[in-house]
Amino acid sequence: MIEVYYVEDDETIGKSVKEYLEQQNCKVTVFDRIADVKKALIGHLPMIVLLDWNMPDGQGNELCLWIRERWKTLPVIYLTVRGDSHDIVTGFQNGADDYVVKPFDLAVLYSRILALLRRTKTVTDTKLFCDDLMLDKEKTAVYDGQKEIVVSQPEYRLLLILMENKGKTITRNLLLEQVWDCSGNYVNDNTLTVTMKRLREKLNYPACLKTIRSFGYRMEDTQ
Repeated sequence: MIEVYYVEDDETIGKSVKEYLEQQNCKVTVFDRIADVKKALIGHLPMIVLLDWNMPDGQGNELCLWIRERWKTLPVIYLTVRGDSHDIVTGFQNGADDYVVKPFDLAVLYSRILALLRRTKTVTDTKLFCDDLMLDKEKTAVYDGQKEIVVSQPEYRLLLILMENKGKTITRNLLLEQVWDCSGNYVNDNTLTVTMKRLREKLNYPACLKTIRSFGYRMEDTQ
């Protein structure tokens, strides 16, 4: 199932696009405020974002730039009445992957969505996010904003487990077992404490990485 976030303040257009795409086995959430979709994106990434330009609380081009600062490969398609060449060029320069001018044929829109998703690996498969932190599983790399952070193998595996279980508290025993014991390396509890301390230092003490005293750790968005 293709999960879609659609940013559109026209209730009639939003309803028609939602109904058609859901008939094609998509899951569509319509947002009529930029502030609302920002909150949703921080908590969960869809497979694709459809974006109107003119919104009651801001401009779609500003939202597109905001998305690209955080998620370089999240697919974005503009759906807008602004069809002159300058606006189209600006849309692509701001990071859009495709640009569809209203009015549009719903079947053609769906075909464009499928074509774009065929060309791009979905960000949700390969990248994990929490606030400004991003873990790229393909590159085995960690980023704080645009800056790559060099981490050790245990630090990377520790962060991977926590980010894959964002919002859940992971016990110290489970982390010890999954990060070290699975490799046949017995370590004591202090090893986890030291590794977490070094990881926090490298990540500049992120607010999203929380200690649950006497129990374990949890990653959760704070922005």
